[in-house]
Amino acid sequence: MSWTRRHETRVVLLALAAGAPALVVALTLLVIDEHSPKVRWTLASLSLAAWLGGAAALYARVTRSLHLVSALLAALREEDFSLRGRVPRDDGGDDALTGVMREINGLADTLREQRLGAFEADALLRTVMTEIDVAVLAFDAQGMVRLANRSAERLLSGTGGVLGRAAGTLGLSACLEGQVPRTLMTVFPGGAGPWELRRSQFRQRGLPHTLVVLTDLRRALREEERLAWQRLVRVLGHEINNSLAPIRSIAEHLREQLARPPGERASDLEEDLTGGLEVIARRSASLTRFLAAYARLARLPPPTFAAVEVAAWAGRVAALERRVRVIVEPGPDAVLQADGDQLDQLLINLLRNAADAVLQAGAGEVRVRWRVDAGQLALVVVDDGMGLAETANLFVPFFTTKPDGSGIGLVLARQIAEAHGGALSLTNRGDGRRGCEACVTIGTSAARPLSQSA
Repeated sequence: MSWTRRHETRVVLLALAAGAPALVVALTLLVIDEHSPKVRWTLASLSLAAWLGGAAALYARVTRSLHLVSALLAALREEDFSLRGRVPRDDGGDDALTGVMREINGLADTLREQRLGAFEADALLRTVMTEIDVAVLAFDAQGMVRLANRSAERLLSGTGGVLGRAAGTLGLSACLEGQVPRTLMTVFPGGAGPWELRRSQFRQRGLPHTLVVLTDLRRALREEERLAWQRLVRVLGHEINNSLAPIRSIAEHLREQLARPPGERASDLEEDLTGGLEVIARRSASLTRFLAAYARLARLPPPTFAAVEVAAWAGRVAALERRVRVIVEPGPDAVLQADGDQLDQLLINLLRNAADAVLQAGAGEVRVRWRVDAGQLALVVVDDGMGLAETANLFVPFFTTKPDGSGIGLVLARQIAEAHGGALSLTNRGDGRRGCEACVTIGTSAARPLSQSA
């Protein structure tokens, strides 16, 4: 007998037991009192029928309520949220069964809203997965493709169906190995690289899966290349026009002077020729220096790594700047595996800019300090200048606010820092004082304490 049957049997037995004393008393009184047999049998039959009928009514009431609750819960289990239990509308207070029905109805409403939200989120996710121009694939623990969006199918077009196939047969074995993120130069049927590979882990139905995302970098690289060419042409055109315009004007003026008959020429023609040719020569030399500076920036050789002591490097370069006071604050002993000549050029440019800012402000000094955090060097050059009024063009090649500046110092310094796995940033001082801070960071693979450099 199941638990439900045992429960129903107990309910009936309890009902019979509850009415049994009254029935015994009634039958005893019928026997003791002087009644006719007909009356005795009639009253006894009525008492027994009421006793059994009450127990049967209680049994039906209990089982009907339990069956109703069971049906509602079964509908919820089958994800049918349309069924509801009947709840009285009066406000006289809820009995136990009404409370159960209200809770089941509330649970059905909650589950229906959650299911609708899950359907909407799933539809949105599928739409995004279909429309994004990024290849997304999911692999199970055996390396079989379990999910692939439209971009992935286009990328692997010509290899047949994608779903259910092993990564090796699709040429995707490298995507499941190695460090991420990284750049792949793999050629797929749908296009050649470079591709940015990203990978992560997730679980579906308790089983581990691998999500692989391949981003085509060609469009981004072409856009960056186009913008770089635009900036280069704009800068070169501006500088060349600035040099050629006066040369053309002076040459045209001198040509007109020489075209006149000898008797009509100005008496100071020789002086004009000398001055004009000097201007042409000066502007030509300036243009030559500009192009040489650009060539220097474009031909920065790869660094030749060797041991460079940070304290000696900072002190050696600081001694070259004599226009203002340069203070090298003591710092932790550290050694860089870097190109010493390139680092010298980097720091020379930063100290020169800092000294120029101090001279423009009229007073002040320059400080050099550094620290090593988790193997990463951060060297800071602080000046007491006027600070940065405009930072958008700091690292634009050949942009300068100095009358005799070339506009490549900061660009070259940042290029050197990045070649060493680091970065260069310029900000106004944050200590409430005027001036600027130039911070050079070198990657952890290039910096380590002096005690470990032997």
